[in-house]
Amino acid sequence: MARDQIDMTPIETRDELVAWLETGCKPRAQFRVGTEHEKFAFTVSGHRPVPYAGPRSIRALLEGMHDLLGWEPIMEGENIIGMFDVTGGGAISLEPGGQFELSGAPVENVHQTCSELMAHLAQVREVAKPLGIGFLGLGMTPNWTRADMPMMPKGRYKIMTNYMPKVGSLGLDMMYRTCTVQANLDFSSEADMVKKLRVSLALQPVATALFANSPFTQGKPNGFLSFRSEIWRDTDNNRAGMLPWAFDDGMGFERYVDYALGVPMYFIKRGDSYIDTAGKSFRDFFAGKLAELLGERPTISDWANHLSTIFPEVRLKRYLEMRGADGGPWRRLPALTAYWVGLLYDDDALNACWDMVKGWNAVERQKLRDDVPVRGFKAEIRGRNVLTLAQETLRFAARGLARRKFLDGNGRDETRYLRPLEESIARGITPAEELLEKYNGAWNGSVEPIFDEYAY
Repeated sequence: MARDQIDMTPIETRDELVAWLETGCKPRAQFRVGTEHEKFAFTVSGHRPVPYAGPRSIRALLEGMHDLLGWEPIMEGENIIGMFDVTGGGAISLEPGGQFELSGAPVENVHQTCSELMAHLAQVREVAKPLGIGFLGLGMTPNWTRADMPMMPKGRYKIMTNYMPKVGSLGLDMMYRTCTVQANLDFSSEADMVKKLRVSLALQPVATALFANSPFTQGKPNGFLSFRSEIWRDTDNNRAGMLPWAFDDGMGFERYVDYALGVPMYFIKRGDSYIDTAGKSFRDFFAGKLAELLGERPTISDWANHLSTIFPEVRLKRYLEMRGADGGPWRRLPALTAYWVGLLYDDDALNACWDMVKGWNAVERQKLRDDVPVRGFKAEIRGRNVLTLAQETLRFAARGLARRKFLDGNGRDETRYLRPLEESIARGITPAEELLEKYNGAWNGSVEPIFDEYAY
């Protein structure tokens, strides 16, 4: 989740909300990519969730990382809840159930993403090992119950925890029992944003299949390949989904602002305290009609924080966030970034993708999104299965990355990061199906070996 923004400039007009998004436009030479990933912390002995406080805890991890890196702590009251690099690097934050998140710095290429990731995992291991803590990359915790999960001491999570059961049956699972990997990419203009948003929305189910990695709940197969993706279908449909209106004529920053104004709020932050406004409309707040803050107008911070509590498959901020992928082992984390960079940062690849998806209608896109969590590569749209779409988009991505000509110290381009995805496609099975093969074979119907074989 994003760090709360601090900019107390009051907003007077809707145009200012639009203008704030528009400031994301940047020339192609300044395009960057950011990668965020979450991972489950577990006790090496017993494979249990790690509590926030105590000698072997999330807090001890954060304090150790602070000592190691010298990054600035993010505090909420007495509690350290994250860290950020003052030099403009990344940030470390906590998801509600203690999932440990790295929000990577905006970097120029996938090699830098990979280096950042390797450094982070090495640093985390250095701190975690003496504490007897390990980390698991998976879309959903394979065996812990909701009741097992600790709760991190963040004001926004308390408000969300109370609100989630009112708007869907699986929101608490989303908060406490899932992990994702996400790639964030830039746009050069409103038209470029719209094209990238449409292509990535339409293809998000393909990415979900390529990264499907959550087939277990409470120690047993749950009937899904990406249960994390299924969870989003019944978390809060007012703030999630495929944004069908993004394909309508007239789509642009204004249309997204109007959508966001209608999405119910969670909270308003004033100083260090969170005011619970769950279910209230930002539109009312904007009109000065919010009972909790009568007559007060929202600030830029309120708007930025509100946008960070909207969870569609692709989210617009001052960049685009790809949100369809399950967390996974470390090799797959740069693979997600490479996939989207190859498709969206190369004009030929972007145009080829648009040609592929432009004929699909909203009903077809939604059905694909609904089918993929269960069927993975076997889901179909217009008589084509996702495996063939994945093959074709991977070819586009590889060509796009090759054309970028970003070489590492050994003269290799960014296409090598696609290898884990090419391996899945060659076998014709998702990562989840690989896990199920092991569960039904060598693991003898137990998920416990996952903590050894799939730990970072």
